[in-house]
Amino acid sequence: MKQGFPIATRGQSIGLLGGSFDPAHAGHAHITREALRRFGLDQVWWLVSPGNPLKTRGPAPMAQRIARARRVMPDPKVVVTGLEAGLGTRYTAQTLARLKALYPGVRFVWLMGADNLAQFHRWEDWRSILAAVPVGVLARPGHRMVARQALAARIFARARLRAAQARLLACADLPAWCFVQMPMSDLSSSAIRAGGDWRDAAEGRRAWT
Repeated sequence: MKQGFPIATRGQSIGLLGGSFDPAHAGHAHITREALRRFGLDQVWWLVSPGNPLKTRGPAPMAQRIARARRVMPDPKVVVTGLEAGLGTRYTAQTLARLKALYPGVRFVWLMGADNLAQFHRWEDWRSILAAVPVGVLARPGHRMVARQALAARIFARARLRAAQARLLACADLPAWCFVQMPMSDLSSSAIRAGGDWRDAAEGRRAWT
C-alpha cells in the first residue's frame, strides 16, 4: 500500500465521494452520514480532486480544501484524502481502476448526489464506472425525478436496486445502482463561494478566482 493512502481490509465496504469540495460544507457531511447508514458502509472516503474536468474555473488550493473538509467531517468512519493527486488520475474511471488494483477484495461503492446523476453520461468512460463498482445515488434538492429522467438511469434501468435493497448494494452483481430519498440540505459550495465566505487565506481573495 502506498504511504499516506487510507487503510482498508479485504471484505470491507468503502464508499467513495469525489468532488472538488470547494468548500466542503454540512451538506456533504449530511449525505455522507446517510450513505454510511443507508448503504451499510464501513467507511466513506472523500476524494478531494485536483480539479473537476467539467468545470472551467480551478478550485482553491488542495491543502486548504482538505483542511476545511476535515473540520467539517470529524468522523472516524470518514477519511478525507487527496489520493487522486497521488495516483496521478484525472477521471473517476481511472481512479477506480487504480483503487481496485491497490485494494484487492475491498468492495468500493461510488457515491453521488442526484444532481450528478443527471450529467453522469457526460463523464469520461461513464459506462466503465458502472461496470467496475456499484453506484449509490442520494437525493438532492430539485432532483427528485432524476432517477427516472437521467439518461444513465434510463439506459441502466434494469440494474437499479430498490431503496429497500440499499444495504445490499456493495455486494450486488454489476452493473448495479440504487437511488435513495432522504432529508435534504440545500447548502451548496457555489452558494458559499458566491457569499464571499470562502476565501484564500494566503492571498486574501475568493478561492475560485
